[in-house]
This record gives sequence, structure tokens and C-alpha cells, in this order.
Amino acid sequence: MRAKKNILITGAAKRVGAHCVRYLHGQGCNIVLHYRSSSEAANELANELNELRPDSVRLYQADLHDIQELQALADIAKQAWGGVDVLINNASAFYATELAEVTEAQWDDLLGSNLKSPFFLIQALASTLQSRNGCVINIVDIHAEKGLPGFPVYSIAKAGLAALTKILAKELAPEIRVNAVAPGAILWPDHQLAEQQKQEIQNKVALQRIGSPDDIAKAIGYLIYDAQYMTGQIMTLDGGRTLFS
Repeated sequence: MRAKKNILITGAAKRVGAHCVRYLHGQGCNIVLHYRSSSEAANELANELNELRPDSVRLYQADLHDIQELQALADIAKQAWGGVDVLINNASAFYATELAEVTEAQWDDLLGSNLKSPFFLIQALASTLQSRNGCVINIVDIHAEKGLPGFPVYSIAKAGLAALTKILAKELAPEIRVNAVAPGAILWPDHQLAEQQKQEIQNKVALQRIGSPDDIAKAIGYLIYDAQYMTGQIMTLDGGRTLFS
């Protein structure tokens, strides 16, 4: 039987985050589920899982761009069930930005959600993670390394998160492990893609298919429970897409 972990996961009301919540809850974990605006989806997910195991999921709404709200989230997480064992930085803004038209607000939004808030959450939770020999898992992106055309600010932000993973693994060792998962095509974006666009993406993947959110969830489970001698590493889950780029 695996030890029960207390986990804070950001941006977890929908999509990959929600799949990770369900998977980790199924492993017996307690979850502090953060969301920013998806109140209905967050409440539905929490109610569903709390019916299975009472008081195993707690919700907290926060705008992580606001340092005071971020700190309040960290304080809530530290108090829930006695402390935090795992921080999963999943919250992420993702949208295209034309280089000539990038605004300061877009820069602040994309860097804020993908880089600033993970850094300051780790800072806020470092003492409790240290006392519990905890770990941090950052959700990066395969495009952190070479960039995604049309998404320069997003790519810069994820590259920063990859660098953060490596430097904080040094800063926080030996008590806290810091690793990351870099997904490729896992879920199609919320905005509609033409079938031809989807096929073009799949043609670039060695396995000729997109992945499943469960692939991410299971990788996170591995990093939490089984990768006790791994820190500062980025696990690439892209079906072999980066082999051809």
C-alpha cells in the first residue's frame, strides 16, 4: 500500500489537471485543488471525489498572478491534513502571440502563470516540503526547448520553467526533489482544429497518435512514488515527436 500524500495541484478543474486529480485521488492521496475561474467544474470534481472518500479534496480559488492570493493558497495547503507533500505546478495560460503585436499584459499573463507563480509557490511551500521530504513536479512543454512558432511568449515562459526545475533541484536538495513532465500532443486545444491540422500533428509523432491525459498522470505518479533518486530531470512524453524536430 502506497503512503498517502497531501498534494496541491494548480489549475486542476479541467482537462489534464482534472485527470491527474482523479488518478492521484485513486492512489489514496488528499488533494488541494486550485482553480482560478472554472468554479462549476471544480465543484463538480470535488463533490464527485468527496463522495467516494469524505474530506479528501478541498477547493481553493485564487488568481496566482496576485502574490497575496498565492500566499493564501500556500497557507491553506500547509494547514490541510497537516502539511503538503507534493506541489504540482499545472496551471498554465496558453495562446498565440504575434511577435510584432505582443503586449505587456500578454507577457505578464503568460510569464505569470507559467513561471512566476510556480517559483513563488515553491518559495512559499519550501519549508513544509523540506520537513516532509516532499517533491515538486512542474508541467513544462516539449516546446520549451526549441519554441513553438507563433507562440514566442508561451515558449519563453515554459523554457523558464524548465530552467527553474533544474536550478531549484540544486537549491532545494537534498530534502526536496524537483522534476518536470514535458507533454507533447495530449489533448487537442479547446479552440477548434481542422482535421487536416490534427493529422499533420499526428504525422510528426513516431507513434502516430496523440497521447492520453493518463500518460501524464501516471508519469506524475512515478515521480512522486518511485523516482526517489531522480531530481532536476524533465520527462518527455510526446510519442517520439521530438525525434523528428
